[in-house]
Amino acid sequence: MTPAELSRAVLSTVRRAVAADELRVAVPDRISVQRPPRPGCGDYATNVALQLAGAAGRPPREVAEVLRKRLAAEPGIAQVVIAGPGFLNITLEAAAYGDVVRMVLERGAAYGHSDALAGTYANPVHDGEPRAAVTAEVLTRLLRVCGAQVTPAAHVPPTAEPVRPRPAGATRRELCELLGEDAARWALLRPPADDAPALDAAALLSQRAANPLFRVRYAHARSRALLRNAHDLGIEPSSDASDGTFHHPAETDLLGLIADYPRVIETAARHRAPDRVARHLERLADAFLRFHDECPPLPRGDEKPLAAHRVRLSLAEATGTVLAGGLALLGISAPEHL
Repeated sequence: MTPAELSRAVLSTVRRAVAADELRVAVPDRISVQRPPRPGCGDYATNVALQLAGAAGRPPREVAEVLRKRLAAEPGIAQVVIAGPGFLNITLEAAAYGDVVRMVLERGAAYGHSDALAGTYANPVHDGEPRAAVTAEVLTRLLRVCGAQVTPAAHVPPTAEPVRPRPAGATRRELCELLGEDAARWALLRPPADDAPALDAAALLSQRAANPLFRVRYAHARSRALLRNAHDLGIEPSSDASDGTFHHPAETDLLGLIADYPRVIETAARHRAPDRVARHLERLADAFLRFHDECPPLPRGDEKPLAAHRVRLSLAEATGTVLAGGLALLGISAPEHL
């Protein structure tokens, strides 16, 4: 179950509660679910009860309880807990995560693309400054993979959307000579638009864990190395639920970030903020490296291959697919060997 599917399930729950006269509110057009900021708070959380409480004329926790009972009965949801003033913390069934892996492997590089912005017209333009130019280029790509129609600036200048992040303070040629194309793009795209980019060549080109770009590309390369090594050992990845499901926190944390990737792309496109994609890739890479250490996808020592290894390999393959797709949206290469 992806966040988009879960959002629809929550929205359906609100509609059914209204139809049953359990709540008297206008049903919202959209409902947001997000990964909780702290571990131990379920897989996803939504503040829909707090949003509806005022219109319903009831305390948020009372509204949350109405929705909790209905939502807990939805397929793929293991548990719904009310937290704080009325948040709903949702835990998915372990088998539901297998669906996410299968979806990634089926869609490949197109995973995360959608028609969420279909019918939207956009026209990002820039003044030639390097950071603005790179940002406009990536925004065009993000908008298109979300279904928006992006028109070249020369066609409809009155509707143009000027891209104005803080300038880089160097020319495109100078940046590429200093950092190379990939690191230069990362340096320009990673910070929020209002923050100045850090152009420290030693930090951006370092092949160490302290360098976020290196961690992202290393995680991708490591995922591909696992598949090569598994093939040599005669072990093939499997996302078949009969081969096992995902239970370890390192597995479910990683799966949650993969499932959240389509929402991140859509949000980055809506808010014209490609930095959100870059930061999500960082979190995904860090979660993968933790998973790799705590839930080895390959047998160690004299250990025999198990079903758990096959499903973990499928998760490693899905992670690599998402990392490569995200880097491609940013215009950054994803080498299979580092």
